Amino acid sequence: MINEVKKTAEQKMSRSLEAFKTDLTKVRTGRAHAGILDHVMVEYYGSDVPVNQVANVTLIDARTIGVQPWEKNMAGKIEKAIRDSDLGLNPAAMGDLIRVPMPMLTEERRRDLIKVVRGEAESARVAVRNIRRDANNDFKNLLKDKAITEDEERRGQDDIQKLTDKYIAEVDKALAAKEADLMAV
Repeated sequence: MINEVKKTAEQKMSRSLEAFKTDLTKVRTGRAHAGILDHVMVEYYGSDVPVNQVANVTLIDARTIGVQPWEKNMAGKIEKAIRDSDLGLNPAAMGDLIRVPMPMLTEERRRDLIKVVRGEAESARVAVRNIRRDANNDFKNLLKDKAITEDEERRGQDDIQKLTDKYIAEVDKALAAKEADLMAV
């Protein structure tokens, strides 16, 4: 029973960390990367699909993304979807290729993005701590039901605390990397 609680807690903490890392990829830096358009949805035969399912997304150079639609009639829709997204990008069609230049980030915008990233990191830490709390409550309930001893409960809580510390350190490491990436000119 103790191992089940630990295993469940670790799986949930891992999912929280992955969700945080996914959120970090949506915060753009000054450099171009193809994954920035992953959450931009375009209308395709009546349903919304990600851009990378209707076009080939590549890097032209360090500051420009190239989007090559698989169907000629999709170019206008893709260009409009990128322009209307919350990324602040201004795509330009050149024949059947859509060029998406990444604008330079101002110092003020970088600081704003760092605040956003720190907020996301704090949310991830809170999620990990909530998982710890739930696991500790599970241990208390098992103790109350006489399914485990007090020593086993204490050991289980210590193990959960070690897991919590490990995942919070991972969140902090990802945060530091993203901050460094944002501040790089």
